[in-house]
Amino acid sequence: MNSKPKILWADDEIDLLKPHIMFLEAKGYELLTACSGVDALHICAETAVDLVILDENMPGISGLDTLARIKENSPHIPVIMITKSEEENIMDQAIGSKIADYLIKPVNPNQILLSIKKILHSGQLVAQKSLSAYRDEFARISSMTFSASTLSDWYELYRKLTYWQMELEAPDSSSEMADILASQINEANSAFAKYVTANYRSWLDDTADTPLMSHRVMTRRIMPQLKEGKKLWLIIVDNFRLDQWLSVSPMLSDLFAIDTELYCALLPTATQYCRNAIFSGLLPADIARSFPELWVDEDSEEGKNLNESPLIESYLRRMRQNFTFSYTKINDSDAASRLADRFTDLKSNDLNVVVVNFIDMLSHARTESKTLRELAGSDAAYRSITASWFVHSPLKELFRSIAASGASAVITTDHGTIAVDNPVKVAAEKNINSNLRYKIGRNLGVNASKVFAVTNPNAYGLPSTGVSCECIFAKNRDFFAYPNNFNHYSRHFRGTFQHGGVSMHEMLVPLAVLTPKNQQLI
Repeated sequence: MNSKPKILWADDEIDLLKPHIMFLEAKGYELLTACSGVDALHICAETAVDLVILDENMPGISGLDTLARIKENSPHIPVIMITKSEEENIMDQAIGSKIADYLIKPVNPNQILLSIKKILHSGQLVAQKSLSAYRDEFARISSMTFSASTLSDWYELYRKLTYWQMELEAPDSSSEMADILASQINEANSAFAKYVTANYRSWLDDTADTPLMSHRVMTRRIMPQLKEGKKLWLIIVDNFRLDQWLSVSPMLSDLFAIDTELYCALLPTATQYCRNAIFSGLLPADIARSFPELWVDEDSEEGKNLNESPLIESYLRRMRQNFTFSYTKINDSDAASRLADRFTDLKSNDLNVVVVNFIDMLSHARTESKTLRELAGSDAAYRSITASWFVHSPLKELFRSIAASGASAVITTDHGTIAVDNPVKVAAEKNINSNLRYKIGRNLGVNASKVFAVTNPNAYGLPSTGVSCECIFAKNRDFFAYPNNFNHYSRHFRGTFQHGGVSMHEMLVPLAVLTPKNQQLI
C-alpha cells in the first residue's frame, strides 16, 4: 500500500521545475504534474490528491479560476498558490478563496517543502513537539505536586496541568501520554484535597493575606473598578472551568486586553453557596443569619438562586454605595438576544450583572441524556461544545457591544466541575440533599478517610440545619452513592460531570478582567 502523500503541481512551465519535483520525491512525496488548469481539474476529478500546488498565471483557465473550481468540487483539498505577481488584489482573491499558502516566485525547493510540511504535517509535528516537551516537564510537575505549599503554588500547577491536558488531548497526540498526564492530574488532585483539608478553615478568616474567595470577589475585584468611575459588566458563567475559559478567551482577544487570574471557590462548590456568596460579599452562614428571607435551606422546595438581585442590592447598600445596577439571568439564546437588544438602555448603569446558565444546564443534561454523553464524552469534547456554543451565541455580540461602549467586563464563575468515576458509599437520612459531591445533614455514615468532613458547619461559614449537623465533601473524582441500588447508581453517574466537592477543577476557577482595546488606545 502506497502511503506517500500525493501532490499535484500545475504550472505551464512544469518542465523547468523538474529539479524541484525530484527534490520533493526524494523527501517521500508522490508528485503528479499538469501543464494547464484544465489538466489539473481532470486529475483532481479522477485521482485523490492530498495537496495542489497551483501557478497563478497559466494560459487558458487562470490559476485563480482553477482554484475556484477545485474549491467548488473538492473544498477539503489544500492549495498552495504560486505567482510572479505581488499585486494586492490577486493576493486578496487567492486568500479569499481559502488557499492554504501563498508563495511568490522565485521559490526554492526548501521553501516549497516548508509550506508542504506546514499544511500536511503540522498537526503531527506539533503533537511530536508537545510529546517531547511534556516528557521534559513530567518530573517538574511531579515535584511541584509534592512541594506545593501555598495556593499560588496550586494555581501555577493547575494552570500547567490544564495547559498540558489541552495540548495532549489534541487529535494527533499520543493517547499513552494523555493517560500518563491523567494519572498526574489525579495525583495532584489527591494532594490538593489534603492541602485543602489542612488549610481551608484559615482562609475564611478576614485578614489582609487571606486568598481571594467567592465572598471577596465583589469587594476586591468589582468595587475598586466601580469606585474608579468605570462602567462595568460582571458576567458569571455557571460551572465554568479554566480549560473552558481558555478555549473561549481567544475569541475575545480582538476586542479586549485580557488579564486572567485564578481564585478559590467556597465549599460546597455549588451554585447556592458560591454564587450567593459572590453577590452578597458574605459567607453563606452570614447570609442566612443577616438576611434569612434571602437564604433558602437545602431541604426547601424553593429555587436556591431566586434572590440574587436582592443580594447584590444588599451588598451595595452595606457598602454605602449608590451605584446603579441591573441583573439578568440567561437560560437560553432568546434571553441572550433580548439582553443584547436592551444594551442601549443598560449601558448607562454603573454595574450590569449577567448570569449565564448554559454550561451548567449542559452538565446536568449530559448526566441524563445518552446522546449528550456521546457528544461530550471527555474533557476535550466538553471544551469543544463550550467553544462552539460561545461562537454561535448572542453573547459574542454582547461582548462586542461592551467593547464598543468603552466599558470593562469581568467574566468569572461560581465553581467548576469534574468528571467523577469512583463511587463512595454513604448512608444518610431520607431528607438529605441530592448532590453527589457533598452531603449536609445528621448521621452521615461514610468512610472518614474518603471525605473532607466538617463537624461544625458554622465554623466553616455554612448554615447549620440543627444539632449534630455535619458536612462531608467528596475528594478528587469520588462521588457519593447510597447502599441501596449502589451498583445501578454507580453505573449511571460514573463519567458524569459533577460539582460540590474538593478538586482543583471545582475550586480553582478563572476570573478575567477584560479592558476594551479601543479604550487602551485613547
